[in-house]
Amino acid sequence: MTWIKESYHRTISEAIKRLRGRAKSERRWSSMTLWLGVAIVGIMIILSLSAGWIGFENPNEQDLNATLLRPSIEHPFGTDELGRDIFTRILHGARIDLSFGLITTYASLIVGMLLGALAGYFGGAFDTIVMRAVDTVISFPYIVLILAIASVVGAGLFGAYIGVLAVSWALYARLSRGEMLVLREMQYMMAADTLGFPVRRIIFKHAIPNLLRSNLVFSMSDIVLNILTLAALSYLGLGVRPPTAEWGSIIAQGQKYLRTAWWISTLPGIVVVFVGVGFALIGDGLADKLGEDVTGAF
Repeated sequence: MTWIKESYHRTISEAIKRLRGRAKSERRWSSMTLWLGVAIVGIMIILSLSAGWIGFENPNEQDLNATLLRPSIEHPFGTDELGRDIFTRILHGARIDLSFGLITTYASLIVGMLLGALAGYFGGAFDTIVMRAVDTVISFPYIVLILAIASVVGAGLFGAYIGVLAVSWALYARLSRGEMLVLREMQYMMAADTLGFPVRRIIFKHAIPNLLRSNLVFSMSDIVLNILTLAALSYLGLGVRPPTAEWGSIIAQGQKYLRTAWWISTLPGIVVVFVGVGFALIGDGLADKLGEDVTGAF
């Protein structure tokens, strides 16, 4: 019997060691994923903000003696039909695209999360009104509704902001409302209500921090979607107007030169994908990290 017990304990200890090793490996991988994404996005932000200091000053400077040049040391991403440096235009365009992605995402997050939290907590007529508005917005194809709003407001960056902000809040509201329905039945929420805490304190101090986790993870993919939306609007002529440097407009302007000067459209497209991968990695890393925090809390 003794050797059976020893064998049993040895098996259990080996299983525990394997599980601990797997958990450590997953934590290391999530950290690597998070910091790799931060590095990708951080490099793009630093390059875009310091473009003028490192010699890439004017994105609209023309040189008709250097048109449609292939990528080289002097022009890392080549030049377009007007002799403008593509790399310079990409760096300056990053300011517009990244600002657009961040502003539209987190403005929508704040509005949608608050509406969803209030609807889920109070229920009743307010919940019905908010959710019917959410259903109405979500029922339309995303890009088609934004195109319609942008065309009514007017082509340009302002119209793109209005179109995206008018649509993006709905997904955050639905996500927050669903989680609030679960949170309000939690013991700590019921205890706070029983103790007579103000509704403002219950929602903003006890509920919102828990809702913020899932919304932050979702926001990483939403930033990518909003950047791609601006690029698509500019590509269709409803976003940023030429000659302003913006990723979508650069890609659109190079469309007619795809066979002779592929770099005009291809390299900005690769940059868009590169930044999108960066935000996606941040989202994956945050999901793992915040999941660990939640697990540790219980």
